[in-house]
Amino acid sequence: MKDLTKGNITKILFTFAIPILIGNVLQLTYSLVDTRIVGSTLGENALAAVGATSSLSSLLIGFLQGLTNGFAVIAARYFGALDKKSLKKCVAASFFIGIIFSILLTTFSLIFLKPLLLLLHTPDNVMNLSYSFIFIIFAGMTASMLYNICASILRAIGDTITPLIFLALSVVINIILDFFFILNLHMGVKGAAIATVTAQVISFFACFIYMNKRYEILRITRADFNEFSKDMLSQMLISGLSMGFMSSLVNFGTVALQTSINNLGTDIIVAHTAARKISELYMLIFSVFGTTMATFCGQNLGAQKIERIKEGIKKAILYTWVWCLGAILLTYTAAPFLIYAVTGTHKAVIISNASAYLKFDTLFYFIPAVICIVRNAMQGIGIYITPLISSGIELVGKVIIAASLVPVLHYTGVILAEPIVWFIMIIPLIIQILRTPILKKNSIIS
Repeated sequence: MKDLTKGNITKILFTFAIPILIGNVLQLTYSLVDTRIVGSTLGENALAAVGATSSLSSLLIGFLQGLTNGFAVIAARYFGALDKKSLKKCVAASFFIGIIFSILLTTFSLIFLKPLLLLLHTPDNVMNLSYSFIFIIFAGMTASMLYNICASILRAIGDTITPLIFLALSVVINIILDFFFILNLHMGVKGAAIATVTAQVISFFACFIYMNKRYEILRITRADFNEFSKDMLSQMLISGLSMGFMSSLVNFGTVALQTSINNLGTDIIVAHTAARKISELYMLIFSVFGTTMATFCGQNLGAQKIERIKEGIKKAILYTWVWCLGAILLTYTAAPFLIYAVTGTHKAVIISNASAYLKFDTLFYFIPAVICIVRNAMQGIGIYITPLISSGIELVGKVIIAASLVPVLHYTGVILAEPIVWFIMIIPLIIQILRTPILKKNSIIS
């Protein structure tokens, strides 16, 4: 456990953030390795099949992940306020609500999977492969959600090491099973999906057992599932749905763009898949500090330490901006190598389009850095509407660009999409953060 309400803020932020960063790097490294294994062993069509569904899986699984992160914000407040009884109730409610949502979302996604893939304009030559892959991923969605509940609750009490350890276990198992199912059993993209779900199931059980044995304050019993207070459930649902929909609105926009990208041919799909994988790695630090700020602000709100919240936001923005400079430098010196490392191809059209995307978009990374930190900080202090408005702007902007610019400018329209949207969606966040009473004086939001 780690109390984020005391001590040097810089040290606290990095001590909390570094394990999350390593964990996310492991997750993305696996994703990159998985992409490389699929591309190298099964060919570009298989890689395009996986890439064509990536935005859809990010949309649905991202919603559940946002939901669990929202639950953890409430748990962090109880931890900061030293309310152990309510914390246990919150943990129990997280599993109860999370399972209900995951079952509903799994059922919906499997029933309407084929229409969703058609809506994405998935190319005919990869439709069957895409369906086979994403069906298994969605069928195992509950396992992903359960692990995320454990990980987010542990982060809520300041433990970022344990989720890292079990994530590392999951990644190792995932990679081993990838080779086994794809190379030994010749299961194709189905093997990659089964490997992912199996690793998630194992990591959940291992993390849950450890969590219950290690932390008495998280050790829930049947009694903790009885008589959830309306106030707690209301706070959890508002926080969880806010963060879930925030993630979904962002990913809805990405789905809209992916629909247009899927009309541009297999080479462009592969190029964009590679560029997005690298972009996700670059933007990792944004989400890491965003996650950190949600917990940091939640704990400090519970402890009523408002000045620490303001100072934490400023420092987090500064550190992510330093990272942005490094991302720009790396892109302009090594983009083709990075793209080859992800795809395993030297095809000129793939390398050139992916490089163009990276070289343009990285120049504007300073904006999404602020967006990610401020949105999550707002969630931590109980401001839920403005982050949703900002995410809604991103959705609308990407839909408009997908419908207008991409048909005319083709992949150039895709490259322009995110920077244009970033400039617009940051406006309501800046206005709200400057006028929020809790950040002007030592008062608590009612």
